[in-house]
Amino acid sequence: MKVVIAPDSFKESLSALEVANAVEEGFREVFPDAEYVKLPMADGGEGLVHSLVNAMEGQVVNHTVTGPLGEKVEGFFGLIHDGKTAVIEMAAASGLHLLSPEKRNPLQTTTFGVGELLLAALEYNVETIILGLGGSSTNDGGAGMVQALGGRLFDVNGCDIGFGGGALADLHSINLEGFEVRLNEIRFEVACDVENPLLGETGASAVFGPQKGATPEMVSVLDHNLCHFARIIERDLSKDVSEIPGAGAAGGLGAGLLAFLPCQLRKGIQIVMEATGLDDHIQDASLVITGEGKIDSQTIYGKTPIGVAAAAQKHNVHVIALAGTLGEGYEAVYQHGINTVFSIVPGISTLEEALKNAQQNIVSTSRNIASLLNAVPNAVPVTTRGQCTPQADSSIH
Repeated sequence: MKVVIAPDSFKESLSALEVANAVEEGFREVFPDAEYVKLPMADGGEGLVHSLVNAMEGQVVNHTVTGPLGEKVEGFFGLIHDGKTAVIEMAAASGLHLLSPEKRNPLQTTTFGVGELLLAALEYNVETIILGLGGSSTNDGGAGMVQALGGRLFDVNGCDIGFGGGALADLHSINLEGFEVRLNEIRFEVACDVENPLLGETGASAVFGPQKGATPEMVSVLDHNLCHFARIIERDLSKDVSEIPGAGAAGGLGAGLLAFLPCQLRKGIQIVMEATGLDDHIQDASLVITGEGKIDSQTIYGKTPIGVAAAAQKHNVHVIALAGTLGEGYEAVYQHGINTVFSIVPGISTLEEALKNAQQNIVSTSRNIASLLNAVPNAVPVTTRGQCTPQADSSIH
């Protein structure tokens, strides 16, 4: 019996690896001799680096960078594939979690530290860079990143503009004579799980600005400034990034990456699945277990459990999903390759209690699932402990 365990993290509670370890612990009490393959997943946001490093036995490199408001923070990136691929979370340098609520101001926050992480990764002679865009505190269109990489963003007097989405109003011209040339030799994969354009009612400022501290008045200013930035990019670089799906990700960093670097935007879970070789591991598996903190009607839109289920569906492998909570419309996942869903919370509890007890709840739920599968051998293609039989058509709902 081979069980592939490929969950996302349970936000504010357990990392993806900790979830996978808890699932294995529960299953081993019933199937001690089974083969367990743990592949921590991520959809491109926070946790991307550690998920891939843990799954690929890579390493994490710490590097001090410029934080969202110009302060120094301890950033990091990962190295996988024998050091040939760097994995970077933009949130490690410019994340919302780095600022207390009263300090969040997208007129001032910068992506400069993201550029510094890119430069640090280049020093390891990597060939590929995977960059995740989730968890941003910024709305500067990637302007700070461009400045860190050697690009010059001049005002009308030929002086460098300042940091933040507010400073974009001063932009007059772009000069890339000092831009880091090594970036042209890098293969970029950008994990982007939103399709918002840069501008307008569904753009970076209007949709994501408020959660970063923007008032309605600030949203208007930020959107106007990103529009101005896009016009200068089109004039000076001959690239129109304003309407590209995903350009509005991470406060417009998606647009900045498309304008200044040789990259493409892709679903984060697809990038992670390819990097970990998930499909190869699933093809001879007896069972796949995935999950995330909350499964609801939104899960079907590119979230980790659906990506994992799609891979399993190609090989007719049964998929069980675990969740800290089941939200409204969670049943939609049954139409997207997930056969069975379980909440790990055993009864009424506070959020604090649920987060605190998540590890033990996952162990207990996994043990109960394994006991059920052992008692009902035709539920999935498993029979007695450690054994595997031909796949059955029946499923548990």
